[in-house]
Amino acid sequence: MYEQIASNKRKSFFLILFFLCLIFALAWVFGELTDMGPYGLVLAVVLAVAMTFGSYYSSDKIVLAISKAKPVEKKDYPHLYNVVEGLAIAAGLPKPRCYIIDDTAPNAFASGRNPKNSVIVVTKGLLQKLNRVELEGVIAHEMSHIKNYDILVQTLAVVMVGIVALLSDWILRTFLWGGRRRRSSSGGGNAAAIIIVVGLVLAVLSPIISQLIRLAVSRKREFLADADGALLTRYPPGLASALKKLASDREPLEAANKATAHLYIVNPLKDIKGAVNKLFSTHPPIEERVAALEKM
Repeated sequence: MYEQIASNKRKSFFLILFFLCLIFALAWVFGELTDMGPYGLVLAVVLAVAMTFGSYYSSDKIVLAISKAKPVEKKDYPHLYNVVEGLAIAAGLPKPRCYIIDDTAPNAFASGRNPKNSVIVVTKGLLQKLNRVELEGVIAHEMSHIKNYDILVQTLAVVMVGIVALLSDWILRTFLWGGRRRRSSSGGGNAAAIIIVVGLVLAVLSPIISQLIRLAVSRKREFLADADGALLTRYPPGLASALKKLASDREPLEAANKATAHLYIVNPLKDIKGAVNKLFSTHPPIEERVAALEKM
């Protein structure tokens, strides 16, 4: 378990580091083309953060409304509350608020910008189709997302995607505005041509690369939540069994959409098959997740 946790934390760190290198490369090219220097990066950061500020602080309210989740009390679902309370104590976290989606498709997700403002949402189908050990595995997975501040990590990734998109767009626009006439101090001739070519390549490819990195970060955080969840329950087979059941259930989750699909413990929309499709998925294949749990 500890090896899986450490491995996924390292991979998440290096993905974010690569993301930052991409941003600084774009900022340098933009500065060279426009004479703005580091101010281009500062402007892009400010705009990207401003665009995501409201959604970050209202993320739980937004996703609950979209998912049609309703709050529940302990008297309504005592077994759910007992599992959530027990695992919150084990994780050393405040007990998240519990919500239910009135849908028979089994699934669950967690949201909230920090542990004090967190929620755990499950479908009625999850409570109906999983036994207690499997339910504990799923709730522990979602509790781990809260403990690891994965909503914050995903928001950071979205901000960085926004920065890349802004810088890429600005680089392309500088060519329309005559940005290829660079400062004389940066050299001429071959150096200027190289900067132009690098700028064009980065401007075109960076938005695609940034999305792939964001999705890779999401997949690594799922692996991390699986490992941390197994550590909370001390029983990896419980979560592995739950994932197998969720994967084999063919009932679609009507409350899910592309905007919220990445939050769920398994993709609620459709199976992802093929190497290319896996690159553009927010979730790792269930088979890989189960295999990792079975090795623990």
